[in-house]
Amino acid sequence: MSQSDAEPKSSRRSANRKALEQKILDAAEVIFAEQGFNGASLEAIADRAGISKQNMLYYFPSKESLYQNVLKYILDLWIEKLALMEQAGDTPAVMLENYIRGKLELSRLRPYGSKVFANEVISGAVHLKDYLERDLLPQLETDLALVRDWIASGEMDPVEPEHLFFTIWAATQTYADFSSQISLALGKRELDEDDYRRAGDFLTHVLLKGLGLRSD
Repeated sequence: MSQSDAEPKSSRRSANRKALEQKILDAAEVIFAEQGFNGASLEAIADRAGISKQNMLYYFPSKESLYQNVLKYILDLWIEKLALMEQAGDTPAVMLENYIRGKLELSRLRPYGSKVFANEVISGAVHLKDYLERDLLPQLETDLALVRDWIASGEMDPVEPEHLFFTIWAATQTYADFSSQISLALGKRELDEDDYRRAGDFLTHVLLKGLGLRSD
């Protein structure tokens, strides 16, 4: 076999491994969200992923390893996609609106991941503390600095930037963490894409107006 023949096979094996690992993580995300870390079993996760427990343990050797990887995957998504500095737009209003709608979109697409994260934080963030300090807090500080610059230049009303982000996080993640309650209040079986769009319209209107900004 030539080296050129071996490389595509190696690439396919790598792609197949990544796809299976992601399938396992997706299954674990649901089980951890529904049953919590203590209630979740490796058997339930493997069954949802459609593979044997032994095969799953080849990729993730313990429930702890699976849990850590689910948390890391969700937080990596948030950090990668939701850094305020990276939002498209050339005005605070546009960047903040994109940030808010992006957070809502993640709540819509990864509701179970949001619930896993919320349950972990409520439990004291024992498995997350190091990750939060190492990865999330530096990104938050970068975003806080950007908001302080906007305030200093008179582009938005003076507010405490930390509480701005706390409010956005709470307001957007509630549509994932408490989706059953919201669906019930709206008289629906479950939230749909239009519900998230209308939530984005409301939140951007209220928050931007409260910051002395107007949506572009």
